[in-house]
Amino acid sequence: MIASGPDDRDRRTIPNNVNWMEAIKGDIKGLRVAWTPDWGYAQVDPEVREVCAKAAKVFADQLGCKLEQASPWTDDYFGQFFTIVLTETDLKGMRELVAKYGDRMQPHLVDAIKGTMTDTQITDAVVARKKCANQAWRFFRSYDLLLTPTIACTPFKQGIQGPETIEGKKAGPFQWIAFTYQFNMTGQPAATVPAGFTKDGLPVGLQIVGRHLDDATVLRAAAAYEAAAPWKDKWPPMLAQMGL
Repeated sequence: MIASGPDDRDRRTIPNNVNWMEAIKGDIKGLRVAWTPDWGYAQVDPEVREVCAKAAKVFADQLGCKLEQASPWTDDYFGQFFTIVLTETDLKGMRELVAKYGDRMQPHLVDAIKGTMTDTQITDAVVARKKCANQAWRFFRSYDLLLTPTIACTPFKQGIQGPETIEGKKAGPFQWIAFTYQFNMTGQPAATVPAGFTKDGLPVGLQIVGRHLDDATVLRAAAAYEAAAPWKDKWPPMLAQMGL
């Protein structure tokens, strides 16, 4: 079959040439923008919710977009996503690295590389990726952009896989990336922009996601948001207190 151009149902189709510097010019008035603080199921730090909700309102109040709260998913596909990662990894090479340097690697990664996968786990993951992508393109037939928090929690201590709790509840080691892996599965463009700071001066990001292959609109939206909510001259209180 010969296709006349990219199709939002096929993550493998090739995009048209885009002038990236020109893409950031212009406004985004009238775009249909969906916003979700949590997909409807994810644990999200209350401060992250608050900061990102205020940032999302900028799209309606200052940029002239039609903003609605909506989510393309009700299912968490992270388990299947991680199976796909392992399936598309050089396991033989990674296991050789574990044998040499396993004591320097993150324990969860070592366990995953040493583990095994059944044929059913692999095919289930492939089917889940197709389902995830189909739900996405159907959703983006109604919306031009999707806004989410970039990370589900505030920055945590170095040297740990993730916070033990989020929103006062026990969190899995990967709960903090609840908003990003889906777009590795669907192949959609996504950008993160500074949304603000927590009361402790920690940064919070807002994720802007576009239709498959529509990188230009994502870039234009990011530029428009940063113009409406400039941040480069803003410094977190914690740095001011340190005299930096």
